[in-house]
Amino acid sequence: MVRVLIGDFQLSGGDPARGVKQWVATYMKDLDYHGKTVFVSGGTSGINLGIAEAFSAAGANLAVLSRSQEKVDAAVARLKDCGSDAIGFSADVRDFAGVEASLKEAHKVFGEIDVLISGAAGNFPAPVLGMSANGFKSVVDIDLLGTFNVLRAGHAYLKKPGSAIINISAPQAYVATPLQAHVCAAKAGVDMLTRVLALEWGDQGIRVNSIVPGPIAGTEGMARLAPSETAQAAVAESVPMKRMGSVDDVAKVALVLASPLAGFINGAVVPVDGGWSLTGFGALMNTLAGQFVSSSR
Repeated sequence: MVRVLIGDFQLSGGDPARGVKQWVATYMKDLDYHGKTVFVSGGTSGINLGIAEAFSAAGANLAVLSRSQEKVDAAVARLKDCGSDAIGFSADVRDFAGVEASLKEAHKVFGEIDVLISGAAGNFPAPVLGMSANGFKSVVDIDLLGTFNVLRAGHAYLKKPGSAIINISAPQAYVATPLQAHVCAAKAGVDMLTRVLALEWGDQGIRVNSIVPGPIAGTEGMARLAPSETAQAAVAESVPMKRMGSVDDVAKVALVLASPLAGFINGAVVPVDGGWSLTGFGALMNTLAGQFVSSSR
């Protein structure tokens, strides 16, 4: 007799398929976000909007925040088309008071926040000698200070215990990358903030993790780093899986990481990059760096 134990289900005897179906049905419920509230900072475009749409499709109530009121309105309309209740706020993540007011209003409308996602980011390719102090500060303020503001202000409105925070990081956090000194510094700070808050807030039942998207096709960030078809083909070739990722690749990980399926994952920095960061991608970025430096002369 064959016995296989999956979770709390023992599959034995003549009908193991029945046990598998029972297991799948039970754990799939953990990906049902009906009645849950998800707040996505930066959730009006690109990867962050894709994540918001995935949670919306899974039944969650959505609140999104971005600087552009026009983008906020468009995102809210899209999320409502997915079938969920959605609201949006126009605020700059660098402005703590504005972020706090938005989170407070989302809490007033939907109640406790189950999932808080910080994804606002700034970037522009430039060598250090071609970058002003204000340019460096701008990216650090958006990426790092902005993440701190969202998490610090959001803490008061999180479900305790039982909430999850996801910070959207970048491979530059741990791979030294030409043209990206500002992003390397800022995202390394974001990942360390993730780890510190996992320690400080874990006993309140708040899990804090980072997702690190690699090269994702069709996003503004990839268009900036690889602005030509030739450059994008080179990026895809540099990935061990020989393709760029999709927004859906990242959104699926967010759905699982915020769910009870990942209930004992805390303080993790999770690459979603097809193995790209394992390569160091230094040679590729040096090539791109040469293109940018040449074009700037």
